Amino acid sequence: MNLATRWTSTRIGLGAPRRVSVWLLTCCALLFLMVVVGGITRLTHSGLSMVEWQPIVGVIPPLDEEQWRQVFHKYQQTPEYQRVNRGMSLQQFKRIFWWEYFHRLLGRAIGVVFLVPLLYFMGRRQINRSLAPGLLGIFLLGALQGVLGWYMVKSGLADDPRVSQYRLTAHLAVAFLIFAAMFWMALGMLAPAVGVADPPRRLRRYAFALTGLIFVMVLSGGFVAGIRAGLAYNTFPLMNGDVVPSQYLALEPWWRNLFSNIATVQFNHRAIAWLLFVLVPLFWLASRRLELGSRARLACNALPIVLGVQIVLGISTLVLAVPVPLASAHQAGAMLLFATALWVSYELH
Repeated sequence: MNLATRWTSTRIGLGAPRRVSVWLLTCCALLFLMVVVGGITRLTHSGLSMVEWQPIVGVIPPLDEEQWRQVFHKYQQTPEYQRVNRGMSLQQFKRIFWWEYFHRLLGRAIGVVFLVPLLYFMGRRQINRSLAPGLLGIFLLGALQGVLGWYMVKSGLADDPRVSQYRLTAHLAVAFLIFAAMFWMALGMLAPAVGVADPPRRLRRYAFALTGLIFVMVLSGGFVAGIRAGLAYNTFPLMNGDVVPSQYLALEPWWRNLFSNIATVQFNHRAIAWLLFVLVPLFWLASRRLELGSRARLACNALPIVLGVQIVLGISTLVLAVPVPLASAHQAGAMLLFATALWVSYELH
């Protein structure tokens, strides 16, 4: 039984599913904004400016010069200040502080925007019982995401003033999983799938496989960001004249190359993009042979377009050595591409 059938088989008011779906899509939009701000925070090297995690009192920023000096003094004790930003002025510190503060504030805001309406809808019995555990699970996953974010920051407050690429990628992965869960539920309540009466099983599997591959590409992008692999091999389509860089397996044991070798991590990210460049048009051609509804047809047509834009953004970010605006757009494009693939998968499931 799909989500739409579950809704219509209850005594819930006809407007409730739409209200709940709008709420979930609002949370998706806020999470999208948080991912973009998180990318800017990383690109501007702002993520280590707040050296404490205070989930409640941390909502209030420094309010006077004395409080600013205290916060700045704590930052001055960190390896990042002592090894990278020594001599930074208070005004310069404020610029990086505000990005990290806004990122954390968005996380708290999403928690409130998710939990308060959830309790309201559950109290008014406007959420089907079968959906309630999933929604509560999303909230718990969001709480875990906050803890994981601080766990990531702590890795950069140690001797090496860089966050762990493993923790960074895990933090990014959980954000995308939360987005996927909310977006899928919202689609189920807002627009029951009517794309095709009985789509071929192979095409359904193809759509889900593409979505999974895009998620893997997001993870590979997390490792690219984590070890700053985008600052090397800034040529395209070859990597400094090579198809496969000579340093591809330079580390021992071999598996470390997958996560810590700049040449390997960037090559793998490119390879997944090339694979999608081939597979997505083939999927689109296969979908053209089906009688699809207008919404499903729109989703299938949108996928190669969004992929094309994302690839152009990725190449531009690389050859221009990761300028902040382009890199931020590329990260935003990753979530838009993921959302489009989820939409296609939903319409064909």
